[in-house]
Amino acid sequence: MKRIAILASIAALALAIAAPIVAQAKAIPELKGKTVEITIWTHEDANRTPLEKGFIAEFMAANPGVKVNYVTYPSGKIREILTTGFAANQGPDIFNMELQDEYPFMANGRVAPVDYKMVGAKSAKDLEAKYLPGMIAPVMEGGKAYGMPLELTNWCIYLNKKIFRDAGLDPDKDYPKTWEDVMAVSEKIAQRNGQIITRRGFDFRYPYYLTSVIPMVEQLGGQLVSKDGKTAITNDAAWLKVLSYFRDFGPAGKNLGSPTYTDARKLFDNDKNEIAMSLSGLYQEQRMNKANPAFYNSKDWMVIPFPQWKDAKAKVPNNYYGHYYMVNAQSTKLEQQASWALVGYMLSHGEDYLNKVAIVQPTKALMESKAFKDSPYSDVFAKDLAAAHMVYFGASSSKIEACLKTAFESVMLAGVEPAKALDKLRSDVNAILAEE
Repeated sequence: MKRIAILASIAALALAIAAPIVAQAKAIPELKGKTVEITIWTHEDANRTPLEKGFIAEFMAANPGVKVNYVTYPSGKIREILTTGFAANQGPDIFNMELQDEYPFMANGRVAPVDYKMVGAKSAKDLEAKYLPGMIAPVMEGGKAYGMPLELTNWCIYLNKKIFRDAGLDPDKDYPKTWEDVMAVSEKIAQRNGQIITRRGFDFRYPYYLTSVIPMVEQLGGQLVSKDGKTAITNDAAWLKVLSYFRDFGPAGKNLGSPTYTDARKLFDNDKNEIAMSLSGLYQEQRMNKANPAFYNSKDWMVIPFPQWKDAKAKVPNNYYGHYYMVNAQSTKLEQQASWALVGYMLSHGEDYLNKVAIVQPTKALMESKAFKDSPYSDVFAKDLAAAHMVYFGASSSKIEACLKTAFESVMLAGVEPAKALDKLRSDVNAILAEE
């Protein structure tokens, strides 16, 4: 099993600014006089869609023989839709998902290597030099790159100051630093109508257990998979503590949150006294600005770091993940050339993606830019990122995440004993590793 561990370094933020991959829309000689139609499948984003459609229009104007079909799907459905499409050999020319969901396509030979010339790079080494260390490594195989990052995302906690004050808390002093604090603060903030919770203090991002739950285990010295890649679920004490926490937090315990409740992130922007804290990325700022500009422009929200355990053995923030644009290996050579040229052009607009969508491309140029440094609470995200690592990914990462979902939701919703859930989880994940 291939598993790459990548550590982000705060020193990377101080590296020299790199030139953009492509300066502006221009005619591509390889496409001149030729007609080609390409299709993009990507996840829905109300802010990103108009931005990328604008880039596509510019690209097509410069290359009139190119027609681009831009199709969006719900974030929770695109993996299934892409899997079905590729299984029928009818996948799109260009697609993007989270890396742990894309990696199986790459491992199974369904992804074309980057055409460096088409994206304005001289080589794989030149492409890597434009990004923070390690950002291209996850999509490198045999010395070739197989994707380009649309965004790098790490989550911190968005906090509603009004709800804190309403619960008698000072948001600047009483915001939770530890997971023990999260539980205690959530109990103070929670409001109920009988047994129904109407105001939550905090809730997790379900079912993204690889992203935000594995760091809780790693803080205590546990691992999802051993360093040699052969053994799953190491350090039982760490896993039992985290599983017990979820049992106590969920409906089978104190009923402070649940996978069955409306997503905290969807409620936070509304500012309707429903949720005080929500995990999300820097991109959430522009979503909040569009959904509720009055709240966004107020001083009633803030962003705080990912909590740690009081007895943590290591500081481990939320795992970061990337959405990488990839190209279908079954597309014709001309379609691949047009696809990579378009991807390169879109991704040359890092500051536009940041300013209009609040998503971060992990380029040296963007991370050193005034635009990034001026984004609200970008320093909180940058500091957490410096101590974080890439989310676990591999050919079976989606299967492993499904096992985590079963384990954690069994203790939360059905009251299964953590030790029993842990035994099943270990057995299931080890069986997956044995198949690789």
